[in-house]
Amino acid sequence: MTTHTPHPIPDGKITLDGSTYMRDAKGALVPIKAVRPEDELQDETVRTILGFALALSDQIARFKEHTFNDIGNFDAILEQEYGLEPGRGRGARWKGNRTLMTYDGLYKIEVQVQDRIDFGPELQIAKELIDDCLNEWAAEANDNLRAIVTRAFNTDKPGQVNRSEVFMLLRLHIEDARWKQAMEAIRNAMRVVGSKTYFRAYHRDTPDGAWQAVPLDVAKV
Repeated sequence: MTTHTPHPIPDGKITLDGSTYMRDAKGALVPIKAVRPEDELQDETVRTILGFALALSDQIARFKEHTFNDIGNFDAILEQEYGLEPGRGRGARWKGNRTLMTYDGLYKIEVQVQDRIDFGPELQIAKELIDDCLNEWAAEANDNLRAIVTRAFNTDKPGQVNRSEVFMLLRLHIEDARWKQAMEAIRNAMRVVGSKTYFRAYHRDTPDGAWQAVPLDVAKV
């Protein structure tokens, strides 16, 4: 069994004038003798678990950095192989999803780049055009369509929308000219405000076997 070194966490004990205290959630110093044994044990248990959790988090961060460095070094070799200037076009390639696989077909890494999309003021214009359509269509408007529109624009946080439902509106084929204007307004409202890169690791026992994801989520291990 592999032993991991926990992240250093203070034990929560404070010694003053020869007496030991624990600080409670309100900031008060409580003599250790006045702390219930089960509360002290709970404190120690949480600190122990958090020590290992923080150490594991640091290790995952280092693993992620090394992974992208390794992929970047592989890209540099490919660029050199095909006579490209090092680093040229790398940003464009990282925009797309791609897969790296071992020669025997048993292990692979999938790299995925997900853009973070925000919406500009044109979205409000789209909402007004859609409302005009629904009001005019009245009873003829499909209940499912009304539900999608409601979910797309009604959120708990002001100024935000349900992106997946907005994208669903774009996939609907409706011939009304105002609807088409609304969809054009949505497209014009979309803007990429950043991106995040993910990678997933897979393995299988045989070249024709089913891929098994390597779980990096604690809940899936």
